[in-house]
Amino acid sequence: MTNDEQAHVDLNVDVAHPARMYDYYLGGKDNYEADRVAAEASLEAAPELRAIARENRAFLHRVVRHLVNAGVRQFLDIGAGLPTQRNVHEVAQEIAPETRVAYVDNDPIVLVHARALLSSHRLGRTAVVQADVRDPEAIVADDGVRSLIDFGQPLAVMLVSVLQFVPDREPQDIVAPLRDAMPAGGYLAVSHPTQDFRAGQVTQVASTYNRAKAPAVPRRKAEIERVFDGFEVLEPGIVQTPLWRPDGPVTTNLDLIWMYGAVGRKL
Repeated sequence: MTNDEQAHVDLNVDVAHPARMYDYYLGGKDNYEADRVAAEASLEAAPELRAIARENRAFLHRVVRHLVNAGVRQFLDIGAGLPTQRNVHEVAQEIAPETRVAYVDNDPIVLVHARALLSSHRLGRTAVVQADVRDPEAIVADDGVRSLIDFGQPLAVMLVSVLQFVPDREPQDIVAPLRDAMPAGGYLAVSHPTQDFRAGQVTQVASTYNRAKAPAVPRRKAEIERVFDGFEVLEPGIVQTPLWRPDGPVTTNLDLIWMYGAVGRKL
C-alpha cells in the first residue's frame, strides 16, 4: 500500500472494532476512544478479559511453534488483528526463516499498521491482504494470498478468536471452503469463546459487543467440535486455551478462561 493509498483508506475510528479492542486488552496503543469505551464496558462485566486475551495470544504462539516443528512452512492467518508483539511470522520465522505467512483482515486500520510493520521484514515471505472471514471463497481465490500460499502443499489456517464475530453463519460453513482448499495433512487452528463457563459474564460481554456494533456469539463445545469436521483433532483435544500443550505448569485460574482452543489435521 502506497502513501497515497493509505491516505484514502476509510479509517472509521468512531465505531469500536474487535481487533482494536483486543489490542486494548493486551495493553497496546493502536486503539481509539470508541474502542476503549467499548472495551472498558466489557471489562466492567468481565475483568478476566485481559487474562483471556493474554492466554489466547500464548495459545497462538504455542500452536505456531508446534506446527513449524511439525514441518509446516505456510500460514494463513485470518482475522489477524493489529500487529502486536510476537506475531505469527516472528514466531515461525525464528524457527524456520523460510516460512511464509499471509495475514488477512477486513479492518483498514489493521492493514495500514500491518503493512507499515512488514514493509521491510522478510521481503517476499509475508503479506497482508484485505478480505473478510465471512467470504472464505474469496480469501482462497485472492491473488495476494495465492502469490504467497501454495494450496497444493501443507499449510496451517489460523482462525484465532475470530469465528465468534460471524453471528449469522454456522462456523463450520466458514471453515468448509478453507478445508476443501487445503491438501490432506494441512492444519486448522481455532480459538473461540464459550458460554460453558461463567455464562452470566459471557452474556454481558456479548451485549457490550452488540452495542458496539461488533456482534459476537459465544458457542458451546459441541458447536466448536463441528468446526473440525474432516479433521483429526490433535491431543489434548478442544480445551481451555491454557491447557493446550502448555510450556510448563498451568498457573492461570481456569474458572476465568472461557475460551476454547484446538488444532486439527486434515484427514
